[in-house]
Amino acid sequence: MHRGKPLLLLIALLTLAALACNAQELVFEPTPTLPSQFAPSPEPTPTLLPASEGDLKELDAQDALLASLYQRVNPAVVYIEVLMQRGGGLQPVSSGSGFMIDKDGYVITNNHVVEGANALQVVLADGSVVNEVEIVGRDPYSDIAVIRMEAPPDRLTPLELGDSDALRVGQRVIAIGNPFGLQGTMTSGVVSAVGRTLTSQALEGGSFSNPEIIQTDASINPGNSGGPLLDSRGRVVGVNTAIRSGTGVNAGVGFAVPVNTVKRIVPQLIENGAYDYPYLGITSDTRFTLAELADPLELPVDYGTLVSEVQPGTAAAEAGLRGGDREVEVMGLPVVAGGDIITAIDGEQLRTFDDLVAYLVSDTEVGQQVTLTVYRDEEQLEVPVILGQRP
Repeated sequence: MHRGKPLLLLIALLTLAALACNAQELVFEPTPTLPSQFAPSPEPTPTLLPASEGDLKELDAQDALLASLYQRVNPAVVYIEVLMQRGGGLQPVSSGSGFMIDKDGYVITNNHVVEGANALQVVLADGSVVNEVEIVGRDPYSDIAVIRMEAPPDRLTPLELGDSDALRVGQRVIAIGNPFGLQGTMTSGVVSAVGRTLTSQALEGGSFSNPEIIQTDASINPGNSGGPLLDSRGRVVGVNTAIRSGTGVNAGVGFAVPVNTVKRIVPQLIENGAYDYPYLGITSDTRFTLAELADPLELPVDYGTLVSEVQPGTAAAEAGLRGGDREVEVMGLPVVAGGDIITAIDGEQLRTFDDLVAYLVSDTEVGQQVTLTVYRDEEQLEVPVILGQRP
């Protein structure tokens, strides 16, 4: 039995050694102290510079581009004061923006800026005032007007007009104008959408659509109206005209009349004082698209525009187009059904009534013959129409 004690002692020692090893594996090491350069600092941490010198140069180049653009363009942007007869004299009642287009003193602005003015006063970017200003022509449908000021040619800086058809969503745009009377204010953003439609008011109060409108998130506020919307090369791509906001100030949704519309209208405004629009003479219910009406009305197609009414004595009436003959309820609303469905004009497929308006405004003129593709019941027809003049 005494010879067994050394063996038991050896076993006990081995067991203790094993337990010691297991205990060492379960010990948590204390959190090491961070090197001094990673330790929390009581001072604010500055914003990191770009990762490389190349990035920094690119950032400076973008800033320099906008600064250079402003220096080149701002002298062409004017501050327009609208004067009205008040208390025996002319008093400023509102203001807007405009921009020069040539060395003859012609300036483009919005119709709603100058409409109803007894007189106008123009303030140039250098602070000088021009009092000899006349309204040359106005177009309430596109909300474009042309004024002319008497100023020395060396003080006139015309802007280059670009191509609004080339605009792409996401493209950078810049607005320069006089929001809230703050002359020479520059803002920038992107093209948020193209091909929007706004409602404009005719002289007699009838409602017409102004198509191909540019939507932008560049900050536009009251006073920006009539000022240029520019691309990054400083070319005019639109005329700032409206905002959509519940408060009357910028909410990131601004609208501009495309410059290609301006280039088409302005020559007639200068020559005749007004612009003659081609006119078809139909009405359509724009609360619904044809895709929404196709199933409830059992229509043969789900694109195009459904003719609700044909105005007597118009181009549409003379061509034999037919309006609706019955009223049905769709989604709880009355809809005039049974009229012709126009699906194309000159071979260009139409999705909505806005597409038809856009084509008429952008691609046709008074007296021109167009061919309408029309579904009448189940039959497809090709209907020639000679466009009249909008009343």
